[in-house]
Amino acid sequence: MSTIPDVPTRSTGYWYGRAAADLDVLNALRDYRAAETAMRRRTRSSMGMNETDLLALRYLLEAQYAGREVSPKELTAKLGISSAATTTLIDRLARSGHVRRKPHPRDRRALVLEASAESGAEVRQTMGTMHTRMVEVARSLPPEDAAVVVDFLTRMREAVDQID
Repeated sequence: MSTIPDVPTRSTGYWYGRAAADLDVLNALRDYRAAETAMRRRTRSSMGMNETDLLALRYLLEAQYAGREVSPKELTAKLGISSAATTTLIDRLARSGHVRRKPHPRDRRALVLEASAESGAEVRQTMGTMHTRMVEVARSLPPEDAAVVVDFLTRMREAVDQID
């Protein structure tokens, strides 16, 4: 028989005050963050990657879609890691077949990074259903509601960006 007390999974106002609407909104946001974190953990596990690997791959795929070339230096800046850590990351992703190093088309001393076609297909297979569901939910919002949600999430992001 366990003597560990039940811990509430919903905020009761300890951090946020006791206004019911505030609690409902912030609890819903917390629930979404927890679900997204769990989904990312499952995705990383199924792809055999860590969080930084997945962020790097996503950035490279987005750049390729936009027709942009990405240098190791740009990836270092985007991820906020050291150049040594970036080299280790690129080596790991290259060994696993997710990334290729290619000569820069205009600067023969430089390299550009490219996500492999196989990794793009793997990401689409792994995350495609989730993205489709998310787009369906977003499309189901009337334009006025979507504007409120975008404004709220933008202000929440700005609030947390101000924290050192």
